[in-house]
Amino acid sequence: MPGAARQLGVAMTTVGFIGSGNIGGTVARLAVAAGYDVVLSNSRGPRTLKELVDELGPRAAAATSAEAAAAGDLVVVSVPLRAYLDVPVEPLAGKTVLDTNNYYSERDGAFPELDAGSVTSSELLQRHLTMSKVVKVFNNIYFRHLRALARPSGAADRNALAIAGDDAGARGEATVFLDRIGYDTVDAGALADGWRFQPGTPAYGSIYAGEIENFWESPGVPVEAAALRAKLAAAQR
Repeated sequence: MPGAARQLGVAMTTVGFIGSGNIGGTVARLAVAAGYDVVLSNSRGPRTLKELVDELGPRAAAATSAEAAAAGDLVVVSVPLRAYLDVPVEPLAGKTVLDTNNYYSERDGAFPELDAGSVTSSELLQRHLTMSKVVKVFNNIYFRHLRALARPSGAADRNALAIAGDDAGARGEATVFLDRIGYDTVDAGALADGWRFQPGTPAYGSIYAGEIENFWESPGVPVEAAALRAKLAAAQR
């Protein structure tokens, strides 16, 4: 059971995680630091998450994907695209789902619709989760930069992340969550506009690495909202 505060009957928002790898695990760390309870899951079973749960402490618990989906007031889906049809549908009904995914054909296999640009990967997840409200976020930043660049609200060097979603209320919920874990938000529009910060665009990846030649060695460089908006606007298909 997540969190001593919940055991005491104090209302706490719980974030469920379907996928707890590099991005999912990093968002979970930021969420716990911001006062959220988290319920983690992955494809290998709760026992394999013991090390991460122990690191995160009493606000964290491990569960199955269906249990994490049911427990979360907000749910982060961070699985390879090829596995998106395995995401449980009914436990996510009515909930905002944060989708961190990208399409990599060398990993996921070919998706003709995505190759043709007629749909985005988050739209595919939304088609699967017909009763949920999907918001695309966290997909364009390296997990080490995501952890390093979190800043308190009002910080002069606060970083911004892009979101896209078809439901205005869900985008608002995502914005509140991002603010609490250390980020400003740039609203990129509907899920169909999510391509603007997918792989290969100016807003993807290296925008947060700065001028350092070796991307992987960069400690992360803050990108303010205006600069991110400019990169989104510069995206071309």
